[in-house]
Amino acid sequence: MALVGRYNSLQVVKHTDFGLYLDGGADGEILLPNRYVPKDIPHEVEDWLNVFVYLDSEDKLLATTEKPKVQVGEFASLKVKEINSIGIFLDWGLPKDLLLPFSEEKRQVRAGEYCVVHVFLDRRTRRITASAKVDRYLDKTPATYKVGQAVQVLVAAQTDLGFNAIIENAHWGLIHKNEVFKFLRSGMRETAYIKAVREDGKIALSLQPVGEQAVTGLQQQIVEALRKAGGSLPLSDRSEPEVIAQQFGVSKGNFKKAIGALYKAGKIVIRPDGISLAP
Repeated sequence: MALVGRYNSLQVVKHTDFGLYLDGGADGEILLPNRYVPKDIPHEVEDWLNVFVYLDSEDKLLATTEKPKVQVGEFASLKVKEINSIGIFLDWGLPKDLLLPFSEEKRQVRAGEYCVVHVFLDRRTRRITASAKVDRYLDKTPATYKVGQAVQVLVAAQTDLGFNAIIENAHWGLIHKNEVFKFLRSGMRETAYIKAVREDGKIALSLQPVGEQAVTGLQQQIVEALRKAGGSLPLSDRSEPEVIAQQFGVSKGNFKKAIGALYKAGKIVIRPDGISLAP
């Protein structure tokens, strides 16, 4: 049986004038229309193709080599394309838009806006469906992340404390205001770092490596930036935090630690108006 709403590796069973039929197991043969058949490699019977399987407008299984913006079981920020009496339709990169039923709406949205949703498969109809009530789909078991671990996050919403973000399609995390050194908005995907996992299960995130790892990586960035700039930069421990964040995307504290370490190692010279590579 094919996994609806996900990528599948399916075998070609026959060629027709309008496309390839693939073996869907218990689901029978699944059509890959000609417009989605890759032209750069031959496809013979018994060859295997990696395709995305979904339901067409007549609720028949269809395969495509186009890449949707999200699969079943994942979270994404999608643009509201249309709202009608049936529900809210989202642009997820395929010809048939993704339905967000009114019953799965968390807040009222308008056409052109973006909303963060979880994509699931309706057990009764097998239709791929979106839900803006993302809390119910997050992992409720305690997280096992390690401090300093790099994770992929989806920025979900701005709050008074900072930005809520979904970690690895599984847990809520918070990027505190004082950890934001670059432009952020809902829907952005970022590499973040686990800053703390509290006893109550809440997870603090940083957009820069934490601990000694942060300083070591930043030192390399600074040296490389100095080389590209011809050996000097108009930045020092007296520079404004916003200027440092714009250049390196880090806090002023981490920048001072990094240039201090480089100075002690004899790699740079620190002046009141900037830093330069040591002669």
